[in-house]
Amino acid sequence: MAIYFIGLGLYDEKDITLKGLEIAKKCELLFAEFYTSLLAGTTIEKIEQQIGKPIRVLNREDVELNFEKIVLKEAKEKNVAFLTAGDPMVATTHADLRIRAKQMGIESYIIHAPSIYSAISITGLHIYKFGKSATVAYPEKNWFPTSHYDVLKENKERGLHTLLFLDIKAEQGRYMTANEAMRILLQIEEMKKGNVFTENTLAIVLARAGSLTPTLKAGYVKEMIKEDFGNQPHVLIVPGKLHIVEAEYLVEFANAPKEILKEV
Repeated sequence: MAIYFIGLGLYDEKDITLKGLEIAKKCELLFAEFYTSLLAGTTIEKIEQQIGKPIRVLNREDVELNFEKIVLKEAKEKNVAFLTAGDPMVATTHADLRIRAKQMGIESYIIHAPSIYSAISITGLHIYKFGKSATVAYPEKNWFPTSHYDVLKENKERGLHTLLFLDIKAEQGRYMTANEAMRILLQIEEMKKGNVFTENTLAIVLARAGSLTPTLKAGYVKEMIKEDFGNQPHVLIVPGKLHIVEAEYLVEFANAPKEILKEV
């Protein structure tokens, strides 16, 4: 018996691969989590209808603290599927889950699916020029995380692009917008004064990646922060040193200001 980590893709129930769908239909039990990402174009009911079986959705505590008791104990006796948005191994949490399965003597398999790491190619930025990615987290009462700013600074110094994921509080129904992320980064800039993210920084927003009509918009933060990018999920990208083709693409497809062509 085994556990199959199956990616659902980026946007709706149609993004799962044929291999993933075929295996999910054969599994005896189906589990899923949506706290690491969001499938904006579908519902759990539509996914269940497509697969033809009920799915138990797990929260963060179920996955991180009780995965052995809830999922892996079943995988000792049955074929079990664990469904995730995007590609199953992009979230670092899932690598830990696979380790736990191996330590319990359970076979595991990965069925890949479209991921934000491939979808960002729609920006026209060269994939090999992306540096380390990071998550812009919501500030808490006694905690104001700034590590994403430091990642951005490091990438910028090396001329690399930065992909910033935006915080998700699924159980509270909170999904950070690109506008909120920009405001947080400007606050950190005010604190650190590193000239890393200012109102004159060029930024790119990609919303609802994987849909046929995603929003792709590029511009300076002072204008972008006022824009309406539509429903989440959003990601925020801060480009590093642009190649002329990257700049031309942003002007043509992301409505970037033409003056960026003079800077490359």
